[in-house]
Amino acid sequence: MSQDVLELVQGMDLQDIEMQIAFQCAPLIAGLKLSNLLMVQNTDTGKVKQILRRTGISYYIVAVTGKKTAVLLYNRQQLEDYLAEKKVQQLLLEMGYQELTLSEVLSYFRVRYQGYMEDGKEFPHEMGLLLGYPIEDVRGFIQNEGENCLYTGYWKVYENLSEKVVLFRKFENARETLIQMLSSGMGLVEIIQNYSLIQNGCIS
Repeated sequence: MSQDVLELVQGMDLQDIEMQIAFQCAPLIAGLKLSNLLMVQNTDTGKVKQILRRTGISYYIVAVTGKKTAVLLYNRQQLEDYLAEKKVQQLLLEMGYQELTLSEVLSYFRVRYQGYMEDGKEFPHEMGLLLGYPIEDVRGFIQNEGENCLYTGYWKVYENLSEKVVLFRKFENARETLIQMLSSGMGLVEIIQNYSLIQNGCIS
């Protein structure tokens, strides 16, 4: 993070829910990633829903534990397309999934993730798929038990390092841009709507 943006962050309310969404989900908002996981206080879930209701971003609560709620924010069409890829479906089947529609995958994942968060059950590695990680890195993580990666960024990289380092840099740039926008007085809904117009080719 650049020094200028770091100074902006230090002067902002890090508990503000718009700041939290921007900070944790900038790659999704900027159209660089098909989903992000958002961790918020249980008391803030209503605010998250209220904000996202006015955007094209979908959300699904995947776990509630103690004072925290985990919410998957995602682009529905992109996530459906990714989960429809043969290699992704094969891995989901290997993990015990029987129904591979988005709604069924999310429902089963919530049970498994809640079990991991609350009862210490095995970590559901399919989270990497729901977050749109490249299939080779999800498999690499599982096969190596999280070790021997080439690089650790937004996820652990096992193949195609150079292109993913470039992608991670874009993610970081998106985060800095969103923070600057919020700092200038723009609201998060307006920011998301502007990015959506750009992604749909309505503005350049």
